[in-house]
Amino acid sequence: MLSRIPDRNVRVIYLSMLLVSTAYGIAVAVLSLHLTAHGIPKLAMGGLASAFALGLMVCSGAAGWLVARVGPKRVLAGALFGYAVCVSLFPLWSTVPALTVARFFDGASSAFIWVAAETALLAVADRTHKGVIMSGYAVAFALGYVIGPLVASGVVHLHSTSASFLVSGALGLASSMVVARGLDGRLQHSHDEAHGDAPVTDLAAIAWRIKTSCAGAFAYGYFQASVVLFLPLFLIESRGVPEKHTIFVTAFFAAGMLGLTTTLARLGDRHGHLRVMALLGLVGASMVGAFVALPNFALMCAAVFIAGATLASISPLSLALQGVVSPPQDLGRANALYNAAYAVGILLGPPVSGAIFQHRGGVAMLLHLTALWLGFVAIAWVFAADDPRARARAAAPVADTELP
Repeated sequence: MLSRIPDRNVRVIYLSMLLVSTAYGIAVAVLSLHLTAHGIPKLAMGGLASAFALGLMVCSGAAGWLVARVGPKRVLAGALFGYAVCVSLFPLWSTVPALTVARFFDGASSAFIWVAAETALLAVADRTHKGVIMSGYAVAFALGYVIGPLVASGVVHLHSTSASFLVSGALGLASSMVVARGLDGRLQHSHDEAHGDAPVTDLAAIAWRIKTSCAGAFAYGYFQASVVLFLPLFLIESRGVPEKHTIFVTAFFAAGMLGLTTTLARLGDRHGHLRVMALLGLVGASMVGAFVALPNFALMCAAVFIAGATLASISPLSLALQGVVSPPQDLGRANALYNAAYAVGILLGPPVSGAIFQHRGGVAMLLHLTALWLGFVAIAWVFAADDPRARARAAAPVADTELP
């Protein structure tokens, strides 16, 4: 895929995202070990996850504002450096208040990283390939989360969890240097041209324009944060799956996403991003709903593979859609709203899903996630005209009748 991308800036951003997502994967893999070693209770661990989501949600708006003012390159390089400093200092924090602050700033730096990187990619991608470009971004992140735990395992075996955080910081610093030295001046020049005399769009107007993208971001954040925590518990408690086998569920989900997201993104670029998103949501919802009735673990893994291919692919397609419908001067704030919607989903998903699981059981929890995706599908169909390709198809017959 890289050989078909002529813009060097895209490849540089992919490399930087691979490095920082590997850093994320390392830190996430050893975080629970670090917290357990310092006697942090499980309830507090859940609160720390919320602190990350809160930092992401609160700072997404500031990230969009800053990207619009100084350009994505400077924000991205600075945010990557900030993440490197934050994660390198993590071993020094051992109390709940200190760790809460650390996780908040972890989320805050992530907000600046994601908004800046997504804005840069959408700015340089042409309208006919935005889905493919954003699928590459998603793949780079997913690969990092696969590589990171493997690296962490080796570092912990050879040294300690504290060393793993330092390795994560080193990769974050390397990512910052790649951006600072690798992104060329055309990106900043294009940003300055786009913002020179451009009128300021009302934030409410931007939000309405990208509402379907934000709906997809919210649904995916809610779903992802919920299933990571509670699907393994459902398999262990309700289906008798051995705990050591639940790791394969995550692997099959990631494999589905990595294997098919670029192909599905090409379909979105060709036939309409929102149209493909709605179909993927429908198939993914069917897999989640059918999961409760599947009789054996092999079929469950197959369903998870399909769910990963469909539901995880909605994220890059929704980014591509908002890149198509947003003018260049609005991209930063549009991406800020998108990431804020994703953060709200992460924030709300675990407590609501956990309450349903506790009071109604795992089947009810999975069915409510099915309803979540069916709700997204309904939104996508109701607002199908948000997709420019849908509008073009609707206008085509009228245009044909007007031809001489």
